[in-house]
Amino acid sequence: MRGFLGGNLTLSLAVIGWFLAQVLKTLTNLITTRELDWKRLVGSGGMPSSHSAFVCAATTAIAVQCGLHSPEFALAVVVSLVVMYDACNVRRAAGEQAKVLNYMMKHLDELSPTMMEEGLKELLGHTPLQVVMGAILGIAVGLAGTILL
Repeated sequence: MRGFLGGNLTLSLAVIGWFLAQVLKTLTNLITTRELDWKRLVGSGGMPSSHSAFVCAATTAIAVQCGLHSPEFALAVVVSLVVMYDACNVRRAAGEQAKVLNYMMKHLDELSPTMMEEGLKELLGHTPLQVVMGAILGIAVGLAGTILL
């Protein structure tokens, strides 16, 4: 059995893809803001998309192990597309709404002080480029892992 998570190579590669994306996201944030934010290691949003890397690594590993015509690969592609659509559209829209609400909370004096203490999380979704980059990372991890391990 190959892979570190219960001997499951597909699951192991998915976790590796997610982890690498989170590390790259943290480094990207460090380079652009010149601040080390450890929350980026587990946070959502940012470049590259760890959701895309996660599902694409799994999908690629399934393609290599089961074949492009297998039902497992078909299901993995469908799930990957749903996850990436959600990352790029639904979660991104929620982040944009959080920006507007945070702006309103900062500028409306009549709101209670407890409502003003903590803003909403704005970095929820991804741009299409972030999703594509996460997908490329995941595919690379899936290919490299199934070939090398």
